Amino acid sequence: MSAEKSVNEVINKPPRHIAIIMDGNNRWAKERRLPGLAGHKAGVECVRSTIEGCIEVGVESLTLFAFSSENWKRPPLEVKGLMELFKLALDREAKKLVKNNIRLRVIGDKTAFSGSLQKKIEKVEALTQECTGLQLNIAANYGGRWDIVSAAKKLAERCAAGEIIADDINEITFSDHISLSELPEPDLCIRTGGEQRISNFLIWQFAYTELYFSDAYWPDFDKQQLQLAIDSYCRRQRRFGKTSEQVEAEKDA
Repeated sequence: MSAEKSVNEVINKPPRHIAIIMDGNNRWAKERRLPGLAGHKAGVECVRSTIEGCIEVGVESLTLFAFSSENWKRPPLEVKGLMELFKLALDREAKKLVKNNIRLRVIGDKTAFSGSLQKKIEKVEALTQECTGLQLNIAANYGGRWDIVSAAKKLAERCAAGEIIADDINEITFSDHISLSELPEPDLCIRTGGEQRISNFLIWQFAYTELYFSDAYWPDFDKQQLQLAIDSYCRRQRRFGKTSEQVEAEKDA
């Protein structure tokens, strides 16, 4: 079979794991002469439709970058509003998550959050722990470098305790200590808002992730926009270091 592919030919199945950098809330609000928090509130509505869209196409895991470790630098009122919005969303959506068999997990350094927010997170995680449908992961106070350093610390502690030796550490053992290690690595990362960078998100996990950049602000990113991203992914050939000919030969074998 020829390695040349039609631009519309489907090569991949839909991604098992999608990660999204939800960008553009503030700019969406600014264009409408609204306070920044209005953009974040509109973004919550978009999360619901994106979850629905992922379930409809059979995505197994969805990881959303909600609040980076660098976002604490934003204006205090905005940060406070985001924390309140996070609490409110957890309260409102908990029962809906269970009803729809969605498991929620929050990754990141949760110790920086207030005690009440940490308790809410723990409560919803426990409530949805047995859900077997979509795995919804929220990255909050998360940074890819933090994740890598945390994994390195855990491995160093195991070495110090005599559980392992330095020669036991390889890519596999390191990956076992990274966030979301029990899930397939993200197949597709979508970033909205027109920027084209990954902004310290899932650095280790993105080694072979396909990237898709949308000009739509996050509140405008609907199911149609999601499908465009998935369609783009499905037309790409993922080689993982191999040649196109090798990939085609394996497929035809």
